[in-house]
Amino acid sequence: MPEQQQWTITATEQPPEWFIQAVKQYTPASSGLYAAQLLWQRGIKDRQQLTAFINYKVYQPTSPFEFGQEMHLAIARLQQAYNTKEKIAIWGDFDADGITATSVLWDGLGQFFAQNTQLVYYIPNRLKESHGLNNQGIDNLAKQGCKLIVTCDTGSTNVEEIIYAKQLGIDVIVTDHHTLPAERPPVAAIINPRYFPKEHQLFNLSGVAVAYKLVEALYQTLPNVAKYPLEDLLDLVAVGLIADLVQLSGDCRYLAQMGIQRLQEDFKQPAAARRRPGVGRLLELCQKSGDRPTDISFGLGPRINAVSRIQGDASFCVELLTSRDVKRCNELAEVTELANARRKSLQKDVQAQVAQKLTHLDLSTTSVIVLEDAQWPAGVLGLVAGQIAQETGRPTILLSTEGAGEQGSRGAEEQGSSTSATLSDQGAGEQGSNSSPLPLRASAPLLARGSARSVNSVDLYQLVKEQAHLLHRFGGHPFAAGLSLLVENIPLFTAAINQQLRQSLGSTTLTPTVQADLTVTVADLGKELFLELKLLEPCGMGNPVPKLLIQNCWFENSWHRNQQDWQGKKVQYIKAEFDIRDDSSRSAFPGLWWGHYKDELPIGRCDCIAELDYNTFKKRYEIRLIAVRSSANSALNTQLSLTPFILDLRNQEHSATQHSALIIEDCPTNWDDLRMWLRRCLAISRSTSGLENQQQLAIAWSKPKHQPPNQIWLTLVGIAKYLSRTNQLVTRGQLLEKIGISDQTLLVGIKALKYLGFTVQRQDRSLQFTWHPNDSAENLADEAVARFLAAVREEQFQQQYFAEVPLSTIVAIASYDSK
Repeated sequence: MPEQQQWTITATEQPPEWFIQAVKQYTPASSGLYAAQLLWQRGIKDRQQLTAFINYKVYQPTSPFEFGQEMHLAIARLQQAYNTKEKIAIWGDFDADGITATSVLWDGLGQFFAQNTQLVYYIPNRLKESHGLNNQGIDNLAKQGCKLIVTCDTGSTNVEEIIYAKQLGIDVIVTDHHTLPAERPPVAAIINPRYFPKEHQLFNLSGVAVAYKLVEALYQTLPNVAKYPLEDLLDLVAVGLIADLVQLSGDCRYLAQMGIQRLQEDFKQPAAARRRPGVGRLLELCQKSGDRPTDISFGLGPRINAVSRIQGDASFCVELLTSRDVKRCNELAEVTELANARRKSLQKDVQAQVAQKLTHLDLSTTSVIVLEDAQWPAGVLGLVAGQIAQETGRPTILLSTEGAGEQGSRGAEEQGSSTSATLSDQGAGEQGSNSSPLPLRASAPLLARGSARSVNSVDLYQLVKEQAHLLHRFGGHPFAAGLSLLVENIPLFTAAINQQLRQSLGSTTLTPTVQADLTVTVADLGKELFLELKLLEPCGMGNPVPKLLIQNCWFENSWHRNQQDWQGKKVQYIKAEFDIRDDSSRSAFPGLWWGHYKDELPIGRCDCIAELDYNTFKKRYEIRLIAVRSSANSALNTQLSLTPFILDLRNQEHSATQHSALIIEDCPTNWDDLRMWLRRCLAISRSTSGLENQQQLAIAWSKPKHQPPNQIWLTLVGIAKYLSRTNQLVTRGQLLEKIGISDQTLLVGIKALKYLGFTVQRQDRSLQFTWHPNDSAENLADEAVARFLAAVREEQFQQQYFAEVPLSTIVAIASYDSK
């Protein structure tokens, strides 16, 4: 059974005020504090970085010729093909990155080479072939008269296949982003960002983005040939980038931002006027609008991936993404939707079976979960393995022996592993080399084939690689891998990989972990916070969707719904819907929990971690629940019990007699002002017993209406002259009320008045002003006035901050002070 999750919250460093104000320029409806905290902790710490991160229009994209000699070689070979009218084949891949990369080359190179006559494409069958080049496919292309193969999202380590193609008179240009070979393969060119250092702006490009860079270079080299603008490809680039879960930094972020903009613009058009009616129809089927990265990660990406998982052959997806035939695209979109429905059903079935097998496994002695079954379809094993890894906190490997006797020629492959390798005497390569696998028995060997997923920073690829002597094929990266091995080797493989991880971990214990980025309250949830957090989009690896911790909350009006499959016979998925409440607001906030029944929501007070989202279909803001636990099980519970219950009555009509709370009506100018009230509340609470007797604190100040600092200075001078002329006395309280500044700032003002010739004397509790003009100290007076104006500006800034500071921040300060 899944273990108790360990909750952590990201350590936050308060960003400086100038940074908060810089962020606030982009969030005029809110304080900008939450976004500033997230951006600061994620490494955005200067104005130039901030501007380029948020506004793609000021980002300077990197030239495609940054790839240097290899890009020049690729363009020269394409120009040769263009001039001699050679036939070119695009060799793609079957996952969302590979499909969109193929589509980008199909549309992009299609501006220079006639589609279907000079330009064709080939995508391997997921259920019959491996990632990467294979000799049978190369033979097929040779028969069609192809003289050049351009790969996308694959090919870097297919050295033997590249040599084979060369023997048939076919050159190869590799565009890829996977692991590099030990030596440069014998290709016409290899465009791979892995040749750059990790900090380079192009290092994280996915397959579709590398393909785009090749097309961009060709557009620049032959500027007067293309009929359609290069930017028309950006929507496909965004889909592939986000679906492939690469780190969205540098040019990746820029291309994703530009692409989402194009995607949204096209979706707003009538179906008949869309450039990509197939993409538009897919968005309609998943009830998305294309303006959010999640529309890709939860909508388009899974649907494109589902086709090869269920059918094997995903070639028609290129037509779906590139055709302008609305009727044909609608038909293909329906087929894609059906494949996704089938994928969900299969995934749910396998997940239930895996959960049953886990009940017989002692997780306390298990470091790597390895499970097998003869009935599991290989196409969904990676998805389920990822879910189990998250739930248990352990790397998970799921193997299928379905049709094992027929698998001798199949390579290991799985979406997410991105690579597939053949083991040879030189070790493990990547991306589908089709050279001879390890020797197998002459009689039909029983091969198990499956997928692996990792968590907790465990390098799964190295773990699997260490067991290469037990495997038939494998490939992958640190968080995902695909593999195949003899069924009889599974027990030995399981024992060996567990022993290896236990030795590397030492005394470290693997536990499922969920991490929150910010602490908020229900009162914070809504449009303003959503738009503030939206500054971070598009989110992805290295910049995840912000996770919000909501403490001491409870659920109301919960219900759940079973979604049936297309025949209405089988439960495809479930989701619970609810309203969430806490003490910060009188209003509830809607939310949902995918894959769970309402009965799984805890009764009474609890803590939860959630993401804030906008439901395009229901046109409402809502939270998507990630994790929840009873407050009784929370390590934060004892801290919460000493925290004052704080009511937010800012900018609201209220009566002091309506509440038993202590009420703060004056907007503070620093945290010490507020802490004084918090300490008073805590003192009262500690003198009583039970949570029900805790003293409430109501923050009830209104948004200040500030005068310009110069006007405040003139008012102060005018009052001082009047008091001197009339010889009247005034209290400090009267001055403060009249001018609207704090006592500390008034003292700075009085010092400035002295340089103008004013004498201020105390008489009992009053002040007496006497004026004797003095021109000799004019320079000193200017400096003193400047200090007063600066003090007023700082005070007004602080009051503006406290007028808008989220309640959750005040609660966090109260919680800290109550320790």
